[in-house]
Amino acid sequence: MAVTKSIETASLSIEVQSGTDKAGDAIFSKKTFSNVKTNAAPQNVFDVADAIKDVLEASTRDYFINESSSLVNA
Repeated sequence: MAVTKSIETASLSIEVQSGTDKAGDAIFSKKTFSNVKTNAAPQNVFDVADAIKDVLEASTRDYFINESSSLVNA
């Protein structure tokens, strides 16, 4: 039997600097934006993340697409 994967939900996370540690190194936390279209092109999601980064006061680091999928035994 073939198992298929179906993406159910997607969200965008951006690492945002939330402070510094005792050594002066940056500490990052993730800001998450829900309801990203599951069929959105990666370039489009990146472009939106870049636009969000431009309006944030804090420094940012990496972008992530978080997907939740279901597996179906067909």
